[in-house]
Amino acid sequence: MSGIATTIPTTKVVRDRLKSYGKKGETYSDILTKMMDAIDKEEFMDRMYRRLDEKDQFVSLDEI
Repeated sequence: MSGIATTIPTTKVVRDRLKSYGKKGETYSDILTKMMDAIDKEEFMDRMYRRLDEKDQFVSLDEI
């Protein structure tokens, strides 16, 4: 783990929920990084789909 560790106040319920997203040996930092990366990718894809839709170049598979 790089950098200086910090403490983020949260409830036990949230902590336990966060822990359930991880695997044995993963730190909370690992779990949060994995979740943020997934969100970043999803937001990027949403932006790209919107751009294609605005240019009328995107055709949904449902429309084919």
